[in-house]
Amino acid sequence: MQGVLKKSAKAACTVAVLKNPLTWIIAGILFILTSIFGIALFISISLGGQDQFEAEMSTKGTGGTAQLTSEVLRYEPLVQKYAIEYGVGDYVRLILAIIQQESAGRHLDVMQSSESIGLPPGAITDPEYSIQVGVKYFSEVMKQAKGDIYLALQAYNFGNGFVEYALERGGYSKEVAIQFSHMMADKMGWSRYGDVDYTKNVLRYYNDGNNSVVDTGYSTQIFNVKEVHNIMKKFLGLPYVWGGRTPALGGFDCSGLLEYAFAQVGIDMYGTAQSQYNKTVPIPEDQIKPGDLVFFSTYKSGPSHVGMYVGEGKFINANSSNGTSYSSVEEWKDFYPFLGFRRIQ
Repeated sequence: MQGVLKKSAKAACTVAVLKNPLTWIIAGILFILTSIFGIALFISISLGGQDQFEAEMSTKGTGGTAQLTSEVLRYEPLVQKYAIEYGVGDYVRLILAIIQQESAGRHLDVMQSSESIGLPPGAITDPEYSIQVGVKYFSEVMKQAKGDIYLALQAYNFGNGFVEYALERGGYSKEVAIQFSHMMADKMGWSRYGDVDYTKNVLRYYNDGNNSVVDTGYSTQIFNVKEVHNIMKKFLGLPYVWGGRTPALGGFDCSGLLEYAFAQVGIDMYGTAQSQYNKTVPIPEDQIKPGDLVFFSTYKSGPSHVGMYVGEGKFINANSSNGTSYSSVEEWKDFYPFLGFRRIQ
């Protein structure tokens, strides 16, 4: 009741004061200033600080896959434009997933990319410039990561220093991400560094049922695609060795890499590319998925080169030009007879 009386007294006092014309003018000015302040406050709350925003985003979609929102999809033409410009045109949807994780399309710095050019968080206020900077940076870490999507995504969050750190420890893994985060937090004197679940958090927006091509470890292949892929990734950068069947020889040939990796999970893929071709069954190109094998005819007719498809138009393989690396299926089709995709059964 006392609170009610105070409120009524304040209202009566206001009415009495406003009988003076000058106070009407002052009140009007105050009303305008209050309105402007209120709008500014709304924008500030809407945009929020980095910690507030990260906390908000970390509570969303953690139970499984999620959809890209309309706020994010409106930026697809810009993402397409800069993805083509910087040589990552095959990764438009993955970049949109990064935007979904970083800002949900609601912040001006939509890709939270200001720090990649030495600016404070959220310093970029032009969405198109944020996308240009973010896509350029993504293309750089993808190149450094040799096409490893998992490693590139985590490096987008941690910084490109994570790429070399991870490659020296066998490639990307959650454990390596945690180690790097702890190391950097100690070095900077911070309580935490980055998001150790960043790769998983982005991929929940990418693997949403719309023909996702990233191996998330839940493939319907008869083997764990992620496990086999991780084994192969350990040898990225090793030179091509004709007849190489084990790491002890310092490198692999194409069929040797697959033979070794599949042997680690109990699948017999012993033999040449021709033998592995004969052990698998054909799959229509519109039904391919990570874990399928891709075959080409190179130095002789018939199956003479093989790799494992990992999604996004890429396959991991050991070849004479780049050793163990990722290659584009479409680019190889331009140079060698394509013999199709095949599946282990």
